Amino acid sequence: MSDDDAGLTEQFAGYPEFFADLKARIRSAQVRAALSVNRELVLLYWQIGKSILVRQEEEGWGAKVIARLSRDLSREFPEVKGFSTRNLKYMRAFAAAYPDETFVQEVLAQITWYHNITLLDKVKDRAEREWYIHQTIQGGWSRNVLVHQIESGLFYRQGSAVTNLRETLPAPQSELAQQILKDPYNFDFLSLGPEFSERDLHQSLLTHLRDFLLELGVGFAFVGSEYHLDVGDQDFYPDLLFYHTRLHCYVVIELKIGNFVPEYAGKLNFYLSAVDDLLRNEPHDQPSVGILLCKTRNRVIAEYALRDMNKPMGVSTYQLIHALPDQMKGSLPTIEELEKELERGGEGTGRRVDENTGG
Repeated sequence: MSDDDAGLTEQFAGYPEFFADLKARIRSAQVRAALSVNRELVLLYWQIGKSILVRQEEEGWGAKVIARLSRDLSREFPEVKGFSTRNLKYMRAFAAAYPDETFVQEVLAQITWYHNITLLDKVKDRAEREWYIHQTIQGGWSRNVLVHQIESGLFYRQGSAVTNLRETLPAPQSELAQQILKDPYNFDFLSLGPEFSERDLHQSLLTHLRDFLLELGVGFAFVGSEYHLDVGDQDFYPDLLFYHTRLHCYVVIELKIGNFVPEYAGKLNFYLSAVDDLLRNEPHDQPSVGILLCKTRNRVIAEYALRDMNKPMGVSTYQLIHALPDQMKGSLPTIEELEKELERGGEGTGRRVDENTGG
């Protein structure tokens, strides 16, 4: 034991026993990990974090104990890469965020450690974080998908469309259907110029169908584009037809590049009647649901338009993020330039940043 270690041992009373206990837990977890690697790892990390918290509270250990613990655990278990100072701090934060071990075992252990630390970093509200946890489990999201959904504000977009679902569907079907609709939908995976047509939007969504399905959410199965409906010896073609495997119903999506107008609801109501009559033929099939996707909409007008419709539908908007024209790119400051200006401080910096950013 080095002089530094001896000094720290005197500073942290009971540290050798504490360290020995953690070693035993780690060795035991390594044996069980062969059967359930992720579950055991997440639970072990929670236990280590909890132990650190308890010792810091009861023994008054300061933050320096984490650096020593990292060094000692890494020396004892050189084949294990998870005992960096940074990761141990995550373990402590993880245990502090979730004091209930049962919740950790039954819920959090179903997602990876990297999912868990992503949620700790990016989502501060407890209810919002738990919502993303359950959505990750339900949808089998990778960490990259989880990051995308958080950064797109999915928690705040889910279930926020204007609908008549509560008036046209029985509970709990109406509540479930409400949750599959978002507002706005995020189509940042599309590359469309400022002047695009409904055909351009339609074809781009089909080209990026995998991304489109991810944005729609869990349960959407693609049936067809411009699906042919024969009604009264005439041909009709709703833009997109899906089947929702959890709601057990067809979903008709109509795409509009402009503002919502009430006439759109009448046409969608007609399509839903036709789909129910022509395609809804299995005993478990529920009433079809319609989604009008418009570039913009007035909420009050949409509410009036849906009020007396007898088919379940919703009106949502979508957002596109256009790439900057090449000629503009050189005139805007880079992140590095902005950071340098901010570091200089002073009134001049404030004016420079405001001018560059349009403020």
